[in-house]
Amino acid sequence: MDFNFAQAKFLDTIDMIEKYRLDIRTVTMGISLLECARSDMSATAQAVYDRVTRQASRLVEVCEGIEAELGIPIVNKRISVTPIALVTAGCDGNPVEVARALDRAARDTGVNFLGGYSALVEKGATTSENRLIDSIPEALTETELVCSSVNIASSRAGINMNAVARMGEVVKEAAEMTADRSSIACAKLVVFANAVGDNPFMAGAFHGIEEPDCAVSVGVSGPGVVDRALGDLQGASFNEVAEEIKKAAFKITRTGQLVGTMAAERLGVPFGIVDLSLAPTAEMGDSVAHILEHMGLDQVGTHGTTAALALLNDAVKKGGLMACSRIGGLSGSFIPVSEDKGMIDAVRERSITMDKLEAMTSICSVGFDMIAIPGDTPASTISGMIADEAAIGVMNHKTTAARLIPVPGTKPGDEVNFGGLLGYAPVIDVNHKGNAEFIARGGYIPAPVHGFRN
Repeated sequence: MDFNFAQAKFLDTIDMIEKYRLDIRTVTMGISLLECARSDMSATAQAVYDRVTRQASRLVEVCEGIEAELGIPIVNKRISVTPIALVTAGCDGNPVEVARALDRAARDTGVNFLGGYSALVEKGATTSENRLIDSIPEALTETELVCSSVNIASSRAGINMNAVARMGEVVKEAAEMTADRSSIACAKLVVFANAVGDNPFMAGAFHGIEEPDCAVSVGVSGPGVVDRALGDLQGASFNEVAEEIKKAAFKITRTGQLVGTMAAERLGVPFGIVDLSLAPTAEMGDSVAHILEHMGLDQVGTHGTTAALALLNDAVKKGGLMACSRIGGLSGSFIPVSEDKGMIDAVRERSITMDKLEAMTSICSVGFDMIAIPGDTPASTISGMIADEAAIGVMNHKTTAARLIPVPGTKPGDEVNFGGLLGYAPVIDVNHKGNAEFIARGGYIPAPVHGFRN
């Protein structure tokens, strides 16, 4: 009986892999670079390169071995590092030199992306942090695999509106510097509220200062598995829908824990967390939007979409929590426009607008994610979008973010292709009423009273 049960579970997992696109979206090695700080930028860059290449030398090899052994695809192998603004705090020179070293290290170790060209400025910015923020457009233009993030708000500190205003300008500068490549630099830049230091997903991953010297974390996928679970539930109640999603999330998370544990043991580093976020791609059968539609929505974006997303997010978290004791990262459901076939179709048909996306971000794991907007969108408008997402995160004690891509020369309805996992997206219209006076006020939006928990 036990043998038959185990055999059934094994075959079920194989079925999920082959038919329903179950994969491990990423195994991410987090590496502390605090020991790499030197008195000048060149020496720091060399120390960073040496540390990353030494620590991650076997990451891809180990992941490929696990793939072959278990038959479970591991789509991405990635690295996250200590926020570089902390590492370069005592250095003279341009931090882009460190970005180049990180890009070389990523290439030499064979990983897909490296995150952590980052600054944490929710309560104010140091000279080093301001210098790094100013360098982001240049760094992301000159590198291919380096990703950047800036945390501009938290529920405890409030919203740094000076940083919000500057990040709107940085997004515009990055877009213009890579206009010949569909403004790809912006696809590698995330502006956060309540950023977490154990997030394995790009472009927002960095290795938090509260983390150990090195750790391995896993980001699972599996929208197709959840979608399959709903396939036989036509007419079922929401209670039944939630139960099936929880069961599917349990299976997905157990797979992620197995892979993470094996990778950590073979690399000789601690196992960090499983981020059980449903991470879609632009391929058919791998869409979070389609899950919502199979609950009974004609198309994602119609009335009821936010409620359906709330059910999905909650059920995924509950199922995952029962499967693994080390849940972290963001954990829930991602709704990136360019990386989800159902979202792409909904934008094309104008079922999804920026206003509806903003409502959905109050529920999902991240926020305005991989959204192409018209190239003539003012920096102040982009800053306003960032501020709105930060307000949702701060008031609700959750992580929110903005990854906005104003592609020069585009207008609503045009399509932009970012390539690979980043997908493609129709350009979505934005509100054209001005907000420049609001953004120019600067200063800080205070933390909410319920942020002071002690």
